[in-house]
Amino acid sequence: MLSVAIDRLLAPQGVVCARPEDTRALGEAVAAELTAGTVLSLEGPLGAGKTQFALGLAKGLSCDGEASSPSFAVMHEYAGKWPVFHFDFYRLKDEDELLTAGFDDCVPAGVTIAEWGDKFPEVFPTGALRLRFDLLPDGGRRITGERVP
Repeated sequence: MLSVAIDRLLAPQGVVCARPEDTRALGEAVAAELTAGTVLSLEGPLGAGKTQFALGLAKGLSCDGEASSPSFAVMHEYAGKWPVFHFDFYRLKDEDELLTAGFDDCVPAGVTIAEWGDKFPEVFPTGALRLRFDLLPDGGRRITGERVP
């Protein structure tokens, strides 16, 4: 399958999203190219669009109900095309907490999304997609990606 949205993210210039709706739409487009077992690390400062992108991914994967940020719950699970495991590493202090939350069990079972993934980069398997969200001076966001070697 041609991976147009992912290829755009992996290009050096990445993708610029002017509005939150654009970020959600990009997430939805990327979702159409994912398979079970895919892991995504969403990295960048507060307010850069990580949750908006994750909401688009969940919608694109036909998840039931409205997805939301798992900041306080650490992980939300959604039923959709595949199980979607949406983690937020922000409040976790160490990798043991992440493993206690079941991260390693979720990875092979569906699509795993990890906001603030750069806190524990060593947990991502080879081939995982690392997406960097950067704020632009005009209020937009630039999203660039790379695969974990």
